Amino acid sequence: MSEISQDQKWTDVIGPQRGWLDWRLAELWRARDLIMLFVRRDFVSVYKQTILGPLWYLIQPLLTTLTFTVIFGRIAALPTDEVPDFIFYLAGSVIWAYFAECLNKTSMTFISNSGLFGKVYFPRLAVPISILISNLIAFIIQFTLFLLFVLYYWLVAGIVTPNWSVILLPVYILMMAGLGLGLGIIVSALTTRYRDLQFLVRFGVQLLMYATPVIYPLSSIPEEYQIFIRANPMTSIVEGFRYSFLGSGTIDIWNLLYSFIFMLATLVIGILLFNRIEATFMDTV
Repeated sequence: MSEISQDQKWTDVIGPQRGWLDWRLAELWRARDLIMLFVRRDFVSVYKQTILGPLWYLIQPLLTTLTFTVIFGRIAALPTDEVPDFIFYLAGSVIWAYFAECLNKTSMTFISNSGLFGKVYFPRLAVPISILISNLIAFIIQFTLFLLFVLYYWLVAGIVTPNWSVILLPVYILMMAGLGLGLGIIVSALTTRYRDLQFLVRFGVQLLMYATPVIYPLSSIPEEYQIFIRANPMTSIVEGFRYSFLGSGTIDIWNLLYSFIFMLATLVIGILLFNRIEATFMDTV
């Protein structure tokens, strides 16, 4: 076999992770076609071989909203800032579902894909990023349903009043995606050694929902306890989303800034930990 000439250049070089700040973003960008394949896999496989198929993306938020309306709106009679119960709970369900799905699914990255990771090399962050995108498609479908109800309550019933802050929707989505990715990959990295975490994640996400104004407005919380609810970075996002499209709730720029900084810090910590774990996770997973 003839030796490779010294001036020959390799198109790709695979090597171990070199440092904490070596994120290899260029390599991740080159894998964008692979990411889209993962997106298609994630989106199509969810309701594959089901009778209703993608209609479940609409049925789930509707059933959740109806359940919340009956239990929390009618039986518990929780306040909704004078907004109809149905549209109030639909707003909370749609916005929370995107964050919760991103967190739940990215937290299983290493465990769910260990067979694939052990056979071929590709940027490992491609998997959690594909999860964000596939969940974004589901969010867009559910948001379209929500928007139809908003138009009805606004133009026909004249009850809700969307305002200028709807332009912040991309910011809300970005922060939810960042929080879901950051927290998810932190948990994913830790579950390679501590499997107990995979059982706690979904339970923890459900508990976190009750610490977020999803089924109640922030105004219903006594003033002395609001500081604890505001410490939750999802609070300003949910409240801001409702204020933007329903005209109820509050929008606080400082709270949004806090959530954005929290998201950035979580994302950086998550990527650093994820990159360190990926080099050795096959030994422990």
